[in-house]
Amino acid sequence: MDSLKEDLKKQIIEQLNLEEVTPADIDEDKPLFHSSGLGLDSIDALELIVMFEKYYGIEVLEPQESKKAFNSISSMADYIRERTPGS
Repeated sequence: MDSLKEDLKKQIIEQLNLEEVTPADIDEDKPLFHSSGLGLDSIDALELIVMFEKYYGIEVLEPQESKKAFNSISSMADYIRERTPGS
């Protein structure tokens, strides 16, 4: 089990106040912004940017970069690992 992915699931649930969602409900490879995933919207994307800064000290500035980074739990974990020394 990948602890970073599990942490991300918990952080997303907390950051977005997804009261009826558990980490087990989130498929780490499904698109977060599609109805087959969590069905997030642009406001949620802003919250994810804040979450990245809060928990990982990573700023996401480029729109194209954020689309790639926030596609799925797996892509978020990859993005963090690429930008975090020693991970």
